[in-house]
Amino acid sequence: MDRQQEAKRYARLRRRLWLAETGLFLAYALLWLGSGLARWVGEALAQSLPFPLDAMGMAMLFGGGWALLSLPLDFYGGFLLPHRFGLSTQTRTGWLSDRLKGWGIGTLIGLPLLGGLYWAFRHWPQTWWMPVGLFWILFSVLIAQLAPVLLVPLFYRFRPLEDPELIARLTRLAAQAGVQVRGVFTIDMSRRTRAANAGLMGLGPTRRIVVGDTLLQGYAPEEIEAILAHELAHHLHRDIPLALVVGSLLNLIGFFLGAQILPRILQGLGLPGLDHPSSLPVLAVGAFLFSLGTMIPANAWSRWREWKADQEAIRLCGQPLALASALRKLGEQNLAELDPEPWVEWIFYTHPALGKRIRFAEAVAQRSASMQDMLN
Repeated sequence: MDRQQEAKRYARLRRRLWLAETGLFLAYALLWLGSGLARWVGEALAQSLPFPLDAMGMAMLFGGGWALLSLPLDFYGGFLLPHRFGLSTQTRTGWLSDRLKGWGIGTLIGLPLLGGLYWAFRHWPQTWWMPVGLFWILFSVLIAQLAPVLLVPLFYRFRPLEDPELIARLTRLAAQAGVQVRGVFTIDMSRRTRAANAGLMGLGPTRRIVVGDTLLQGYAPEEIEAILAHELAHHLHRDIPLALVVGSLLNLIGFFLGAQILPRILQGLGLPGLDHPSSLPVLAVGAFLFSLGTMIPANAWSRWREWKADQEAIRLCGQPLALASALRKLGEQNLAELDPEPWVEWIFYTHPALGKRIRFAEAVAQRSASMQDMLN
């Protein structure tokens, strides 16, 4: 079968899986609310545990139930489907280990945050959205800085890149873009996937160049340089802090809307209030629906920034054909659709379709060659 036909089949299956997971989650949460389970469990926890441990206990029960219920779909989408299409190299044990790590990290970070949220509900019942929103901004910046140092190494192994010529190319390109990096590292993506990528990780003192070991096989140095140029362009355009600002504004809007709407919904359902553990399924549904509602405009903004990064990348590396070639190889290797249906790109894509990006880079190269011929 043609590789692009496979990519289209894979993308269709991923979208169906997304719809199945969306429907299943909503049904699960509504079952908690419609059956009275949320009220019954919430009352039992409120009577047996001090505040806000009762809300944290509710999160463990509600979240743990969802993790178990969705595990078959998670296994299908994260293990079986990538193996079926030749994208994964991970063993079942490795996949399960990663899931357990992810659940553990989510629990260690998420439960204290949830406890703080319920504390804010009780102490600032009308204005909780403001301090929570400000705290979330600070937390997002902190995670962006610490993730490459503390979290990513739990899943991947970093080691210094051993190719002196490629190191010189990439560090020279970073210096040209005015980006200071701590070094050039390779990451063992091949233990999990056949997909390839490269980029920058971290902010400020934790920023480093990271090249997947799958990218070092079959890509010319100028192609790797072009891929990194795209990531450096994001830093030149301040896209990471801009993304934090945009994300923070969206979250602040979400918190504000939640403060206005959620108490009325809880009242209509006969639940005690926001600071009661029984409110957690309502919060989960509200956050989920808000993320769905903001997905299309957020993705549109992201695609615009990615277009700008491609243009800047070509200026930085001066090799539009290398970028086009690298993107084509990435599409082939990562089994990405080159030209998805417009509605699919509009709803789901954070990047412009690969086919558009490739044709743009090739057109730039053609214009440059035509101009050079005129000058000669």
